[in-house]
Amino acid sequence: MRGMRLVYLSVLASLFAGVLLQPSSLNAADSPKAVARPPIVGVAHIGLNTDDMAAARHFYTTILGYQEPFSLNKPDGSLMLTYFKVNDHQYVEVFPELKTPDQLRLNHICFETTNAEQLRSYLASNGVTVPDKVATGLDGNLSFEIRDPENHLIEFVQYMPGSLHSKSFGKFLPEARVSDHIIHVGFVVKDRAAEDHLFKDILGFKFFWQGGMTDTRADWIDMRVPDGSDWLEYMMNLKDESVHTLGVMNHLALGVPSTQAGYESVVSRGLSPDKPKIGRDGKWQLNLYDPNSTRVELMEPKPVQPPCCSPMLP
Repeated sequence: MRGMRLVYLSVLASLFAGVLLQPSSLNAADSPKAVARPPIVGVAHIGLNTDDMAAARHFYTTILGYQEPFSLNKPDGSLMLTYFKVNDHQYVEVFPELKTPDQLRLNHICFETTNAEQLRSYLASNGVTVPDKVATGLDGNLSFEIRDPENHLIEFVQYMPGSLHSKSFGKFLPEARVSDHIIHVGFVVKDRAAEDHLFKDILGFKFFWQGGMTDTRADWIDMRVPDGSDWLEYMMNLKDESVHTLGVMNHLALGVPSTQAGYESVVSRGLSPDKPKIGRDGKWQLNLYDPNSTRVELMEPKPVQPPCCSPMLP
């Protein structure tokens, strides 16, 4: 009997130990796995506000040579936005939403990802406020938006089969385009550390150059997308918040093989910009301005003289 009692107590002890161990075992098995960041491959578009759609159309179609393949309307039938196609994956979106003279011309910027839902989940797992789900837009693509630390609207899009964009692949790409690639977008930044936490630490953007009006200042900080060649440019040390200055700072850059050829093209189409010059990054550039003062920079891809201020990483 004593032996049987010892066996019985041993079984009870094993069962009790199993009960104690069960919760921690289940928690370990059921704990959510870390969400991997999907690729972010480049700039998808920049959204700009205008109060004169006819003038914007003239600039982006006649002067820059882009076609307008499609647009979207509001429920009341009025224009919501229209698209000017740079290439199959990049657009300038223009919204007739400029209501006051001092309103920001920059509406938002957008980056392309290969998996919008996974990126949404990844950002949520890293403490970024995201929408509850990814939405299918009126254009047929998957996308979602966040706000960066300085309240810029940042969108991420995944191009989907059957969307307006996908149906236009290979189309609306005229030879008249002054450039076939948005190489970077820039906006005003006041707190580099806060922006770096989002773009560098969480999203994986990579620093590759900084420069300034003097060799000891960082007025421009270039952050390359993690899985492509395009970049985001922080525009630092803003002192003047006039419409013109904000238009200079909140900008897009178009890559060109020759700024001189770009200059000759836009002059032949009726524009009278200043001539190309070599910037502090050692690259030839040409500054153009759309009808609402947003700077559109034509930039050659490689420096022709050493960049100022810091090495330009490959």
